Amino acid sequence: MRPQTPILLLVMLELTACSSFTPPQPGDSPNYRPTPPQPPLAATANRGAIFQAAHSQGLFEDYKARRVGDLVQVQLAEKTNAKKSTATSTAKTSDMSMDVSSPTILGRNVIPGALPLLGAAGSGDRTFDGSGDSSQSNQLSGEITVTVAEVLPNGNLVVQGEKWLGINQGNEFVRLRGIIRPVDISATNTVQSTQVANAELYYGGTGAVQDSNVQGWLSRFFNHPFWPI
Repeated sequence: MRPQTPILLLVMLELTACSSFTPPQPGDSPNYRPTPPQPPLAATANRGAIFQAAHSQGLFEDYKARRVGDLVQVQLAEKTNAKKSTATSTAKTSDMSMDVSSPTILGRNVIPGALPLLGAAGSGDRTFDGSGDSSQSNQLSGEITVTVAEVLPNGNLVVQGEKWLGINQGNEFVRLRGIIRPVDISATNTVQSTQVANAELYYGGTGAVQDSNVQGWLSRFFNHPFWPI
């Protein structure tokens, strides 16, 4: 066996290990699991009073999410369009000539009738033309109901959740995490995804259809940016 063979096999095994990954599963990430509500206050916490802060409801408040564990519906209305084009053009021309004759003093040859000692001439012409064009468009619409995971000191709500749909031979999922303002929640307990701050929104799938749309590890190896050709 040639000495290069073990190294090649080792590289192939490493690439195979890097390319293999466990597909996402429902509830496998704590960042998107539903958050249970906080337990009610103990009977001794209010010293027998009828009012309990954990279950308070204002007389003029809507039933909107405001506590940990409450539900809120996020209307997905994501749409992005990006386009970029560049063009560069440069040109440069240069000429050079040199004629060194015999030694001169005050513009006159020291040795009359002497032949030139050195002569040279050169020219250069360089041009460059480059252009690039890139465009991308994405659109996502739908609804996802998430839970309040944390109430920040300023009253903003950290929400998180995921939605899974089993379709034919695979699963489709949407995951969302971000921060919303209670004032942005409508009377129907909904909020637009464009009003979610620090939003982490993922849409993907698993199954046979998703696997057929993934490039093999060897093809990705030859398409790597570090590949010289």
